[in-house]
Amino acid sequence: MSTGHVSTIDTPISPFTAIVAMDGAVLASGWTASTDDLLPQISPSLRPTTLTTRRDLGAVTKAVRAYHGGDLDAIAGIPVRQRSGEFLQQAWDALRTVPAGKPVSYADYALLAGRPAAVRAAATACARNAATLFVPCHRVIRTGGAIGNFRWGAHIKRWLLDHES
Repeated sequence: MSTGHVSTIDTPISPFTAIVAMDGAVLASGWTASTDDLLPQISPSLRPTTLTTRRDLGAVTKAVRAYHGGDLDAIAGIPVRQRSGEFLQQAWDALRTVPAGKPVSYADYALLAGRPAAVRAAATACARNAATLFVPCHRVIRTGGAIGNFRWGAHIKRWLLDHES
């Protein structure tokens, strides 16, 4: 049995909820007020069996507030824990290197992840990313500049990209 902590924070675009492990690593997060939207995204081997609601998650809450307030680098140092195959792990690590205000295409993202021909796999890595914001999949756009899909809605992805530009 494992316990995770959860908190929902009001942001300018939508409530933002994070689920963190006991050591503070983000397991899942996104622009929702429901843990039901987040729990299925966590690898079964990491998924907490019990959630404790907290008003504040310390560094995670501080980073979310700071990011939405304009400190775009506030999310960079927050630990994240996701589990999957080797390519997805590499791809999620690569996403954390994409700087705010400098979105990359899916093709460029595949190159960053170490497999230039794996554009569809890179898109899958974005879609399976549980730790949204901290692993900034919103910074990946289609070739030509279209924003593409986003689990939390195109309007939120657009807000994030505009906020970072």
